[in-house]
Order: sequence, then C-alpha cells, then structure tokens
Amino acid sequence: DLELHLQRCQQLSVTVLTDHQDLSNTELKTVTNSTAPQQYRIRAKLRTYKPQKLHQSVKLHCSKCNSLQEVPDRDDFDFILHGSAGTAPNPELHNTSWYESVTWTTQEQKQREVAIHFVKHDEMLRHPEDTLIMIEGGTLKEIWKLTRRFKCVIPVRSTEDNLELLDLSAPFLLKGNVKYYGCKQCSTPKPMKSLSSIAAEQQPSWEPTEIAQVLGIELLQYVFIMKFTLVDETGSLNAYLFDY
Repeated sequence: DLELHLQRCQQLSVTVLTDHQDLSNTELKTVTNSTAPQQYRIRAKLRTYKPQKLHQSVKLHCSKCNSLQEVPDRDDFDFILHGSAGTAPNPELHNTSWYESVTWTTQEQKQREVAIHFVKHDEMLRHPEDTLIMIEGGTLKEIWKLTRRFKCVIPVRSTEDNLELLDLSAPFLLKGNVKYYGCKQCSTPKPMKSLSSIAAEQQPSWEPTEIAQVLGIELLQYVFIMKFTLVDETGSLNAYLFDY
C-alpha cells in the first residue's frame, strides 16, 4: 500500500533512495544547480508529498495537447445522463442495417423511455460478451448492469437524423468497470454510424482505441502523478512521479 508506505517514510528520520549504487551521495544543492539530464544518488528526508489521498493522484492525460484533468466523479456522469433522458429516443433511428433496437418505458413515477441498440456483426447478433451496445435514456445504475453482461456500452442520444455521443464530460465508452474519456479540446466527435465500419469487420475486437479513432475521439489516458519534496542540510528538491 503506497499511502501507508509514504506515511512510514515520513516517520523515519532519513529516507534513502537506493538507485545508482555505484554513485556517491550528492547534496541537493548540487543537484538543483546542475543542468539536466544527470544521474545522482541522494540521501534525503521526505518532507511532504502531494496529494495526501492516493486516489487523487489519478488524472486523465491527453498525449496530443499534453493537458491534464481531474477524473469526473459519479455525480457528473449522473447529471449528464439525467439531462439526456429528457429527450425521447427517435424511433426513425431504430433498427438499421448494422444494429437492432429494443425500447421500453420505465414504470417509475416519472416515466422514461429507454432504447438499447445492439450492434450486429455479419447481420447476426453475437454473444453478449462479444457485443457492443448503445443506450439512450439509461440511468447510471442501469448502465453499470449492462457493462457486466456486454463487452462495451456507449451512452448516446438521438438527434433528428443521427445517434450521437453525449457531452465529452461523460465517458464515451464503458468496458467492464473502466470508463473511457475523450479530450474535449482535441476530439471531433462523429455520428455513431461511423461504428458500422468496425461492425463490418470479420472479427471486430471493439477495442477502445479503435472505437475512439472511428468516432473522432482523442482518447485520454489514466495517469498516476505525485509530487515529493525532499530535503537535506543543503536545500530542498521537488521530485515528480508520472506514469501510465
């Protein structure tokens, strides 16, 4: 457990970074006054680390524009879904050559119309674990249920002539328990009919990178970021950890 390990490190009087065993110890003042890149071995105390809560270290990174953003929380996604549920599915967009549609009205007090579009392969529906579905009007709870049964789930909404992705503040794709996001700045979302090119493949893999590409989405990657402040008697040094 990294968080527990870091807490223990803070409790120790001295933390030793053991890489570069062939090098002698270098004072932090020398390190900070040197031009990069260099290799050093240091002996220092861990004064602080950020963020304090480990889950806050996970961010979303766009490799194209190099931006970092917070991972949207459950409430953000729920809010977007509620907004899209206010628009009824367009029946003219149901049952095309590459997907079959099923619709129903919920029994709750404020009735919702829900539509699920099952993407076909070779004019046949595949096994659920190999199938991509698109859902309109679904709640977060309903979508998570579907991700346990189907390979990929894409939340969509109807326009007059197309099925489209929701706001990119929401995940454009859910696969298992992983939510995939697109960069708002670098993406140019295309209508869902762009997926028909993958459905026409002999064995569509429905990989997120391929789906993102045909839908005009610049895929954001989950990254792990932390900042450590190290000190010795000569100065301090900020060390950053960035990894996929």
